[in-house]
Amino acid sequence: MTRYQLVGIGNAVVDVISQCDDQFLTRMGIDKGVMQLVEQERGEFLYDQMHNRVQAPGGSVANSVAGVGALGLSTAFIGRVHDDDLGRFYAAGMAEDGTDFVNDPVAGGELPTSRSMIFVSADGERSMNTYLGISSELGPDDVPDTVAGGAQILFLEGYLYDKPKGKQAFERAAELCRAGGGQAGIALSDPFCVDRHRADFRRLVKSLDYVIGNEHEWKSLYETDDLGTALEQAAADSGLIVCTRSGHDVVLVRGEETVTVPVTPVTPVDATGAGDQFAAGFLYGLATGQALEVAGRMGCIAAAEVIGHYGARPEADVLALFRAEGLI
Repeated sequence: MTRYQLVGIGNAVVDVISQCDDQFLTRMGIDKGVMQLVEQERGEFLYDQMHNRVQAPGGSVANSVAGVGALGLSTAFIGRVHDDDLGRFYAAGMAEDGTDFVNDPVAGGELPTSRSMIFVSADGERSMNTYLGISSELGPDDVPDTVAGGAQILFLEGYLYDKPKGKQAFERAAELCRAGGGQAGIALSDPFCVDRHRADFRRLVKSLDYVIGNEHEWKSLYETDDLGTALEQAAADSGLIVCTRSGHDVVLVRGEETVTVPVTPVTPVDATGAGDQFAAGFLYGLATGQALEVAGRMGCIAAAEVIGHYGARPEADVLALFRAEGLI
């Protein structure tokens, strides 16, 4: 059995990034700062409206896994792409970043490879319009027993719950991982995703080993406007919770241990991938047995690096940044 230090499962999405101003967003009918799912026709229209496009393999959990792979750990990603230009680009790009893309591009079928059109405004805010395409067909048959069962840590994407087959893939992967002695956890993905699947996510918080979310996601999960109340309930439900707060202190709770990690404010060039790379730094710390505070600091350093440039994956040597801070 192949043993990976981190395995992710989620939507395999090509990120297509372009700069714009607020007037463009208004003209295109794009809600600023949120992720919207779009149909194929709308996706193709928005793609055509993008200037100076930059493309990169993406997807929230895939970005996190690639970040951990770039830090030198053994990583794999379970996802579904079409055997088209974007699909082959995606598979090759993951491999170049040091992560095994374990599913062959799918030949045949009508749905193309998924893509997310990300419009970045001058304040660094990103407005995402995602056409899920073939990634929405990810199912339990796409989960290799040896990969999920050989994971030291499994990272699952909440968005998978939007489709019954994705939910089945998610739960099968978690079962295989934990049966193999690994730890399985989830990214809550976004507040709207939490709204759609609150009952399931409340169950997962209790049954999985760790949960990562931002303040809006945690408040949505427990239907409260008070973050303290939400985190108190989450800590009672879960073995390990992490809450990021957009430039404010990060809160981590494991059993009786509560850690608050300060965040150094950074003016973002592009906020795309900030949460994904926080998760990468944190999971690197978790996988290598670091103290909770150190893992949280690693997450903050990785997030700060990625918002300093365009794109959702690190460009600098993040491991060197950890060393500079005396974390390794």
